Amino acid sequence: MRRFAALLIGLAVPLSAVAPSMASTAPVETKADIAWSPCPENPAVDCGTLAVPVDWNNPQSGTITIGVARRKAADPAARIGALVLGAGGPGGSGVNLVIGSHQRFSPELLRRFDIVGLDARGTNRSNPVVCSASVLAESPGSPLIKNQAEFDAMVAFNEKLRADCRARTGPVFDHVDSLSTAKDLDAFRAALGEQKISYWGGSYGTLLGQNYAETFPGRVRAMMLDSTMDHSLGTAAFMATETWGAQDGFNEFAAWCKRDTACLQNGKDLRAIWRDLLAKADRGEVVDPSRPDVPVTAFEIIGKAFGSFYDPRNWPFLSQTIDELSRSAVKAGTFAKPAAEKAANTQENVVRVPSRILCLDYRLPVRDFAEWNALMRSQAKIAPDMRYSTLAIGPVALCLGQPDPIPNPQHRLKVRTQTPVMVANSLHDPATVYPWALSTTAQLGRSGRLLSYEGWGHIVYGRSACTTSAIDDYILNLTVPRPGATCPAVPPAQAKTLGGNPLHEDFAPKAPGLPGWGFPS
Repeated sequence: MRRFAALLIGLAVPLSAVAPSMASTAPVETKADIAWSPCPENPAVDCGTLAVPVDWNNPQSGTITIGVARRKAADPAARIGALVLGAGGPGGSGVNLVIGSHQRFSPELLRRFDIVGLDARGTNRSNPVVCSASVLAESPGSPLIKNQAEFDAMVAFNEKLRADCRARTGPVFDHVDSLSTAKDLDAFRAALGEQKISYWGGSYGTLLGQNYAETFPGRVRAMMLDSTMDHSLGTAAFMATETWGAQDGFNEFAAWCKRDTACLQNGKDLRAIWRDLLAKADRGEVVDPSRPDVPVTAFEIIGKAFGSFYDPRNWPFLSQTIDELSRSAVKAGTFAKPAAEKAANTQENVVRVPSRILCLDYRLPVRDFAEWNALMRSQAKIAPDMRYSTLAIGPVALCLGQPDPIPNPQHRLKVRTQTPVMVANSLHDPATVYPWALSTTAQLGRSGRLLSYEGWGHIVYGRSACTTSAIDDYILNLTVPRPGATCPAVPPAQAKTLGGNPLHEDFAPKAPGLPGWGFPS
């Protein structure tokens, strides 16, 4: 139960071709004052707040404050402008990205740009969505729904949770979509006194960039979408592409295991070992090696494997995990099952639940268990080893029962910026899969250009010297990669020397225990 609540608290993903409701007006061009002061976490960065309407379609509805941050350009005489950092998640912090930008981005970007960012509405320092811990503890458990009764229970739980979160969060609860945050971003641009902005967004932060470029194309100097979302897919297509990414990740892990003696299963039938492990877990015969009285489910093992695919440096640890879990197997029923977990001290405790953003950006309808079951059978055919992607089924389960309409439904991109939008993606990204990058670039048409990293992992910036220099060249000089541009893969054994960018850790899954089933943040 607690592990499914973890998915509610930190997740993200895309879906259905719905006509866009983009009839929105730009914020009034007024330069609001931001009272800057040194950030407690890093005095070299300024932090502040900005007041924005709760509902941009009804500016008289009241205001909320959003958290913002700024690191001034190291060389003011060479300053180009403001570079906005868009965090993923949903639930990642743009403010935190700015605070740690000296560890994540090149010295030249830090020299030539004011590095700025905001926390998306509904998260962190920007009126976060909060929900009762006791209600979250009532979660039905795993999103692996097995019958109509469990389907109905999930819908009922989601409805109860929405009501609780709305009451605790306030009116902004129904306005935490990325399109509204894009309007907040333009208000931030105006407050900074910038005519145009440059933007780097990673993972779910690419959706904010897409929404901004569509709504305010004349205010974009450069738009970098690193590991992009595809905001055009229906439920079935979204689930299919995500699950394809999970199986592709396993295939790449298996190929490494076959050629590298660092894999403990090298020279053995890895797929057979994996299938046997999952079968034992299905029978309740696998336990946590560090807690022998706690059973480990196949869902948790699959989630652990999926999380390891975010960076090839994790493959040896996955190999070790498979080995340890396989040796921990016991006969079914030989250990005492733990009592049902109860939330501690939940009287008035509240928990932040940024996954609400997802349900306002993506409409993921499933009529009933029959349709759900058909979708799950399709996943199993796509991914014979992985069965499904936790990012394929988790978001759909989280948003079951979401009322229509939503403020930022899926649609094909219509971007007409003066400078083409740059997209970058790994061929083997388990989360924002490569087919999404191809689709997004195709939707951009002449307004887009793709850089393909021929390796593994989530988030391309900092992945290699080639990817970093190409992205820097675009942001600094507006140099668009040539059509079909690629960067060669860095072998996993060398990634520890060429990589080491903490940016990749920021976008890795965040969840307690074994599962790696939080969406990139």
